[in-house]
Amino acid sequence: MSDSLKSKTVKGVVWSSIERFSTQGVQFLIMIIMARLLTPKDYGLIGMLAIFLAVAQSLIDSGFSQALIRKQNRTDVDNSTVFYFNIIVSCSLYLILFISAPFVADFYNQSELTSVMRVVCLGVILNSLAVVQRALLTVRIDFKTQAKASLSAAVISGCIGIVLAYSGFGVWALVVQQLLNLSVNTLLLWIFSKWRPIAVFSWDSFHELFAFGSKMLASGLLDTLYRNIYPIVIGKLFSASSLGHYTRAQQFSEFPSSNITGIIQRVTYPVLCGIQDDMERLTNVYRKFLKLSAFIIFPLMIGLSAVALPFVDIILGVQWSFCGQLLQIICFAMMWYPIHSINLNLLQVKGRSDLFLRLEIIKKILGITVLCITAPFGLIVMCYGQIFNSIVALAINTYYTGKLINVGFIRQMKDLLPTILLSLTMFGTILLVNGFIESNMYRLIIGIMVGIVVYVSGSYIFKFKELQTLFSLIRRK
Repeated sequence: MSDSLKSKTVKGVVWSSIERFSTQGVQFLIMIIMARLLTPKDYGLIGMLAIFLAVAQSLIDSGFSQALIRKQNRTDVDNSTVFYFNIIVSCSLYLILFISAPFVADFYNQSELTSVMRVVCLGVILNSLAVVQRALLTVRIDFKTQAKASLSAAVISGCIGIVLAYSGFGVWALVVQQLLNLSVNTLLLWIFSKWRPIAVFSWDSFHELFAFGSKMLASGLLDTLYRNIYPIVIGKLFSASSLGHYTRAQQFSEFPSSNITGIIQRVTYPVLCGIQDDMERLTNVYRKFLKLSAFIIFPLMIGLSAVALPFVDIILGVQWSFCGQLLQIICFAMMWYPIHSINLNLLQVKGRSDLFLRLEIIKKILGITVLCITAPFGLIVMCYGQIFNSIVALAINTYYTGKLINVGFIRQMKDLLPTILLSLTMFGTILLVNGFIESNMYRLIIGIMVGIVVYVSGSYIFKFKELQTLFSLIRRK
């Protein structure tokens, strides 16, 4: 990478990381406190509504965020068109969700879901008001501003959520926390952002952006529906408490995986878009992103799996022990998410949203098939099915990557194999050492220390270039 591109990328990674991990770190701590005050059923009730909120957000965005970021000559007319479209769609969706609430409550046999859904879904409208602001800040790789807004919102909403949970408000503490988080975040983005909509809606702009965004919308909807189909099945076949355990395990695994994936997507997409016409440079930068991402996320996820049982027992308490068993498995499925995101980013960079959609359809058919096969055997087997599905989906994702820039599945696996082997060696060493320790606290502390020593020393001994790259980035900052 050139010095200017490298500097821009480093700055974007640093502030995107700060924005993601500071916000999620605060929310993570708040979740731990609230989980000790609330019950698995409280979290399960919110988990039952996750799919409706996620689908609504996908429809609001409609792929326009990615279309705005990708467009090199975007104008205020484009931005305002997207802004007004989002408002119209969000209000329409909220009306549908409001009317549908009693039917959702009947489906899950949870009467309290009617009022909970009607209130929590107000977040759909609140979130739509800041879609354009976030997209424009991302174009400028300005994650510092987003960090200020999201961190402030997390702290304010979290503190109030804890007070409500302690006061016995139950699931409503979670509802208020979510709505307040969105409200404060949106308000601050409007205050910090210099962009304001103009009184123009252009059908020409809408059609141009929608030509790309519509396929991204369909892909996003498929992905959202699939990612939330597990909570639907668990909530229907098992119980709100089982769903609470699953959603907490999912949240623990997503803290490193999805946050790093979010950082990668937000930074690599505008960077790769800027060099999309230089094939050799695009290939080299793409592979560097791929290897560096795996070098960071694989040991984090595999290490978390190794210490999952003592971690959950200490952090949440023994009433959440089943969550630890699920987390141990889910980590091996979630570790591949950043690699998925880089492959899919390349299709967007090359403007092939049609291929993006085609891949999503194939992967979701596979995922639903795996779910149908594993669901009758219980929640543990369903989680193992996610590992199988994630690896097969990666092979499918890399098919077109190989066609576009000749970096297919085999080449990517060769790039990632040293990191995979070292991470698994670390995993085995942690389990071996912890087998001689009875105290959960010591198992957690010693397990983390052993994992760090094994991975870092192994990287140094075998001269991993990614370790040198990380040290270089740290020195630069």
